[in-house]
Amino acid sequence: MKNKKILVIEDNLEVRENLVEILDLSGYDVVEAKNGVVGVQQARSTQPDLIICDVMMPELDGFGVLKILNNDPALNHIPFLFLTAKAEKSDFRKGMGLGADDYITKPFDDTELLEAIEMRLSKAQSIVQATESTDNLDMFFSEVRATKGFEEFTTNNERREFASKTIIYNEGSKPRWIYFIVSGSVKTYKTNDYGKTLTLNLLEKGDFFGYSEMINSSLYTHSASSLDDTELQLISKDDFFSLLYKNRDFSAQFVKLLVSRNKDQEQLLLDLAYSSVRKKVANALLAFSEVNSETKCITVAREELAAKAGTAKETLIRTLSDFKSEGLISVEDKSIKINSVEGLTGILS
Repeated sequence: MKNKKILVIEDNLEVRENLVEILDLSGYDVVEAKNGVVGVQQARSTQPDLIICDVMMPELDGFGVLKILNNDPALNHIPFLFLTAKAEKSDFRKGMGLGADDYITKPFDDTELLEAIEMRLSKAQSIVQATESTDNLDMFFSEVRATKGFEEFTTNNERREFASKTIIYNEGSKPRWIYFIVSGSVKTYKTNDYGKTLTLNLLEKGDFFGYSEMINSSLYTHSASSLDDTELQLISKDDFFSLLYKNRDFSAQFVKLLVSRNKDQEQLLLDLAYSSVRKKVANALLAFSEVNSETKCITVAREELAAKAGTAKETLIRTLSDFKSEGLISVEDKSIKINSVEGLTGILS
């Protein structure tokens, strides 16, 4: 297996040489840069798997490096660790707000450093695999909906109505159906041991969900609830496979996707932390607005919006306040109106 490549950006020669030696002995390919300007050039030319960057540097500091990389689509996905002797709270907040993945303070412990690197590299690889698998499955189900047999197939199955904010199934329960959304919208989410939830997906009319666990005869790895008044088609496992078996290409493709899919992909997606807070909140707002595409007006609890964004409620509120002052949104009680979809989309680029 090819060694992972790590870029070290550090202006202190002694610290840089120490880092390079530790990483080299640990089996990594190391690229080094003596300041931020050279570091950006090295990142573009070598495409590293992870970047370790000092904060306080001449010419271009670590915050400047991260801002430049965030604006480069070819580099903004790379895990980024700050290395600093300053442990002030404001520095932590500024760095994490820009999208840094972690902080390592100097003097650093070798074991702590290597564990942080291994964890970030592992998460980055897992998220790539999970995202690729999810994209393929979504494409597959889009093709299923386009088949001539699908209208007849759904007509023969039970439909059930769910009032707004009704639980459809809970994490850990046994699957009974594959669900198809006839009208309304649904969210899927996970809850940790402390009761905190993170929204995994926002689903709307025409989407399937709950199929992986039913087909694999396993318990649900997440929960699902309706976001508004929703009508669902309840499809049995036998009927679903009957549709697939009518088309050999679909059947072969689906089996291949199931084999390649990581059964823990939804748990791994919980660890997604490679965007700045502004990007996460903008993405969450746009996701909810797609479900309410006609009005662009969102009525959602702040806890739920924070869960979708994967951030703390307090951080969400501060970010919403920034968006409001920038004219991107209007806020009235629990309702949020998006004034500029283009502006929020621009934050994601």
